[in-house]
Amino acid sequence: MSQQEDLATIRYRLDELVQRVGELERTVDQLRGSGGRPGGTTAERKPPERTELVTIPDVPYNHALWTDSDDEGLGVRDRHAP
Repeated sequence: MSQQEDLATIRYRLDELVQRVGELERTVDQLRGSGGRPGGTTAERKPPERTELVTIPDVPYNHALWTDSDDEGLGVRDRHAP
């Protein structure tokens, strides 16, 4: 292929990519229920949902909670793994 053919192919693929990204953005907008572009007015945009943070204490877990548990991937305690 000549350089001109290569450039024409690249332009065609780039145009196709831009078109598909536009379709994807419209699909995402429809799924969000906004019907418009993501950068719409502030009245159209919903504030992001806030998730509640959970604090995990630094103290060790109570080992009595794990007395009857299996070691994942190793089988039951006091038995040989297959």
